Amino acid sequence: MTAETIRSIRLRRQQLRPPWAQSPGEVVRNLLAVQSQEFPYARWTLAQRTPASTSPDVEQAVAEGTILRTHILRPTWHFVHRDDLGWLMGLSADRLHQGNKGMYRQTGIDEDSARRSGLILAAAVADGAHKTREELAEVLGKSGFPSKGLGFIYHLMHAEISRILVSGSPIRSAGGALKQTYALFEERVPGFLPAPLNVEDRERALGTLVLRYFGSRGPATIKDCSVWSGLTMKDVKLGLRVAEELSPGALASVTLDGFEFYLAPEDLGELTLGRSTTPPDDAGLPRIDLIQCYDEYVMGYSQSRHYLGGTAPYFPEDNGPMHVVLMNGRLAGWWRHGFSGGTCQLDVRMNRPPSPSEQEALDAEVARYGRFLGMEARLL
Repeated sequence: MTAETIRSIRLRRQQLRPPWAQSPGEVVRNLLAVQSQEFPYARWTLAQRTPASTSPDVEQAVAEGTILRTHILRPTWHFVHRDDLGWLMGLSADRLHQGNKGMYRQTGIDEDSARRSGLILAAAVADGAHKTREELAEVLGKSGFPSKGLGFIYHLMHAEISRILVSGSPIRSAGGALKQTYALFEERVPGFLPAPLNVEDRERALGTLVLRYFGSRGPATIKDCSVWSGLTMKDVKLGLRVAEELSPGALASVTLDGFEFYLAPEDLGELTLGRSTTPPDDAGLPRIDLIQCYDEYVMGYSQSRHYLGGTAPYFPEDNGPMHVVLMNGRLAGWWRHGFSGGTCQLDVRMNRPPSPSEQEALDAEVARYGRFLGMEARLL
């Protein structure tokens, strides 16, 4: 019962269940940062939480700069709302540079070369001249910097972490593939301060991160938040103390199964007494969600990820990502997709044959994915 209740609260807090977000930007604002390592699939993460959204709606929010994509937190690619990226990068930057020191040495990036390449990159994308990775490779190559390989990648990442570059308006290649561009950070992030955070501002940022993390992903543990954010557990604990000063009573804690969970206080009764605040959903009918492999419902937890529960069948691995099938919030299989003749074809492998009502739920989710893509979607 505890695991089922934890899943129910997490699904609601992450907006995979009502109340839904009204726009992709609202999703990112709620979740603070959304892993977007696979950009095409990360669009679906946002659209699932805004049922009326389609892939062009998400792409438009990225093009306008409401949602920005950059390396942050662990670090890997994340979507972040433009109103949050300045302080969040300010909180993360020193730690990210420290974590990259070994690769900076290996690729010959020192303080002087990073400064020079940063100036070149900033000039290349200034005044709205958004450029693709290939275009920036040419720019750096002409100035004597690496234009491929790890050297090039880490010059770009150094510029991102240093708040020089951030995502620009995506473009489509001649073949139709969506490609990210880079823009000038200061043109896309209003009011940011490039200087390091002072002690007071850093503590406030820690408190804000903790409030946003546990408010959108609770019930979760300190270690869950630490691994997700890349912060130390000491910093998360400090963030909890500051959070109480910033917003007294905004978080509650409870110990269950040997874990201390933090969550919104209005969810405490549901977790400890089983008194659900979630309206009945379709009279208890099964619910299937096809979520992408880096969805925050999975990636938002480490120590308590096992509450996901369920099993999945063997699925031969290749270079493509394996996405997750949820049955009423529990792991129930894997899925992948391909395209042929203007149709999206989904290969779904369940841990057991679905019942008629479960098959109906799966068909409904496949149809929803097709509406998101703007094309017919069908099971193989």
